[in-house]
Amino acid sequence: MASVLVPLAQSCEELEAVTIIDLLRRADIEVTTAGLDAQPVTASHGVVLIPDTTLDNALKKEYDMVVLPGGLPGADYLDRDDRIQRLLKKMASDGKFTAAICAAPKVLASAGLLDGKHASAYPGTLEEHRFDNVTLEPASVVKDGNVITSRSPGTAMDFALVLIENLVGIKKREEVEAGLVRT
Repeated sequence: MASVLVPLAQSCEELEAVTIIDLLRRADIEVTTAGLDAQPVTASHGVVLIPDTTLDNALKKEYDMVVLPGGLPGADYLDRDDRIQRLLKKMASDGKFTAAICAAPKVLASAGLLDGKHASAYPGTLEEHRFDNVTLEPASVVKDGNVITSRSPGTAMDFALVLIENLVGIKKREEVEAGLVRT
């Protein structure tokens, strides 16, 4: 079974976090949510999320993918967390997937994972931090190698479906998407 770690920082974007977690679990992917500490996470619009575990405990396992929800200042907290930076670099060196949405692609950029790559992010997020080695795309979701990025809360469902497709295949993505009755 594919496994995914979703770190949850205070003030993360709850629409993104919950959409990612929900859709991946609908695809029978093992999802572990991990708070940066042992506290419940109050997301950017006041929704309280209870992580499955702490990041320290979660890091005792291996994952096929790590997915970073955006939101501010949640993405800033992820960016400043040395454990997240080390994890992202290890995932990349092991050839595993890293993914981020909205403001969180800047965390991937800080770790050097977007150097020379195409990516999407919330408008202004990467430009204001002067990540010159990143080619920004206006697309909802951009995959470049084992890095998957997405633009905003409004693209969270498309993002999660692309994550499913890359982890467990197009048939599972189509099955999950059919159940959502999007068209």
